[in-house]
Amino acid sequence: MAVDPITIEIIRCSLRAAANEMSAVLKKTAYNMMIYEVQDYCVAIVDHEGRTMSQNEGALPIFLADLGVAVQDGVQVYGLDNIHPGDVFLVNHPEICGQHLNNMAVYTPFFWEGKLLCFLAVRAHWIDVGGASTGFGSSMTRDVYEEGLQIRSVKIYREGIANTEILRLIEDNIRFPESSLGDLRAQIACCRTGEERLAQICRKYGGAIFREAVHIIWSQTDRLVRESVRAIPAGVYEASSFLDDDGRDFSKTLPIKVRVVVRDDELTIDFSDVCDQVPGFINCGSSGGMAAARVAFKALTSPHSEVNEGSFRALKVILPPGKLLSARRPAPIGGWSLSLPTVIDTIFRALAAALPDRIPAAHKGDMGGYAIFGTHPKTGRRYVCQNIIGGGWGGRPFEDGASASVSMCQGDVKNTPIELQELYYPLLYECHVLRTDSGGPGKFRGGVGVEVKVKPLHDCFVSRNTDRIQCRPWGLRRGEEGETNQTLIRRNGEEEILPGKFSHLLVRREETVTFLTAGGGGYGHPSERNSAAVKRDVALGYVSRERAMQHYRRHIEA
Repeated sequence: MAVDPITIEIIRCSLRAAANEMSAVLKKTAYNMMIYEVQDYCVAIVDHEGRTMSQNEGALPIFLADLGVAVQDGVQVYGLDNIHPGDVFLVNHPEICGQHLNNMAVYTPFFWEGKLLCFLAVRAHWIDVGGASTGFGSSMTRDVYEEGLQIRSVKIYREGIANTEILRLIEDNIRFPESSLGDLRAQIACCRTGEERLAQICRKYGGAIFREAVHIIWSQTDRLVRESVRAIPAGVYEASSFLDDDGRDFSKTLPIKVRVVVRDDELTIDFSDVCDQVPGFINCGSSGGMAAARVAFKALTSPHSEVNEGSFRALKVILPPGKLLSARRPAPIGGWSLSLPTVIDTIFRALAAALPDRIPAAHKGDMGGYAIFGTHPKTGRRYVCQNIIGGGWGGRPFEDGASASVSMCQGDVKNTPIELQELYYPLLYECHVLRTDSGGPGKFRGGVGVEVKVKPLHDCFVSRNTDRIQCRPWGLRRGEEGETNQTLIRRNGEEEILPGKFSHLLVRREETVTFLTAGGGGYGHPSERNSAAVKRDVALGYVSRERAMQHYRRHIEA
């Protein structure tokens, strides 16, 4: 069926608008700050084969490979003939989604003229799913069964009627049912909004034209992406790095080695030499490894364009089972995302020689956040305070790295303002500032990290999971390394350095915990840095005078 170009563009923009409106509805109706403030979620429209038609702007890049897989599983479990209007599916199963169990996916089918046309899907971070994990994954878990409820494509609504037994089972096994079930309702409302918008498109153009336009959009995107791949010099490129530890055995680093093969208009990312799955909680399922490859590929080939299935047809991924990035059950996966920023940095490092004018130095290299939880002394109710903390990105071939930014895996997620955290929780924030001297020196300086100091107003527990403390954010072209992540606790007048990964640390009232995030690596030799830039850095507090004298002496003395 021939579809004219104007109709194709209208449908393309309508799909994007539908996904963005779904996103707005989710934010307006969600119960927990990880969704309505941090924006730790992703919305997509996918077909029954799991192919992405459209995705909301500002979505988490690491969800690029997962929502379609969730829908495919539901189709496999129930069969197309047993999926009906009004059904609502819930899934977080590790063998399907490959992520920590807090990331719950909800999807609903969209029918037009009695035929299943596609699905509306949304994944969002619930603050609790039971088990040993509170807020984020716990480094103390030994297998996935300790990490909470595992749900594989369960129908929580059948043809519009709630499955109250399943909902009651969930409610009775999580710590914060009001929040999590409220978020579930917000996810359903999000999907229902998408159904309404797709119905408007199909009323105007019909289901056949809608499907054909989507296939044309995929092909158009694919052609543009392949042009970008052809612009990369053909060859085989390799790079290595490592993770600090698996959260249990702190004596052993974990090798990350990637191979990138560019041939004609296809790019292959080979994870065959990544370390095997580990006893600790930083494993992820194969969709997590796929997501890392997709994030890197999208950034290289089409960073400013929309996301759909055509964005990834030119990408091939080799990922044997049983690796850190393709762990088999029952491996714990609560810290599933900790390795992904380093993996992406390593992919870029492999291509640095081939694309010297495009590849930046390493960035902060973790998806750092924290969870503070306990019982509120005024209300007597449990609470959990979660937040994301930004850090420095690597210096680029043409400018300094961004400061106080989340990892490239996290896209446009934001931190929750400390004013809101103090309003809702018994916490006092003594500072939230840029971290002086954290960016790696270079012709183009690495971005600087953040310092957050919090004093609980009652006894509580703190968890934080970071990496890249031993594997510092590296520089390129003789640029120097950035500072690493660090967590400090001040007790009895003395300051103690905590491990990179810890869970359920008891912190007494009036003790202080300081979260320091890493800076990015520098790009180019520091001696090449512009004098005015050095003086501006000192004036703004990005670099101390002492550090400037050490690395940029001639500029300071001039």
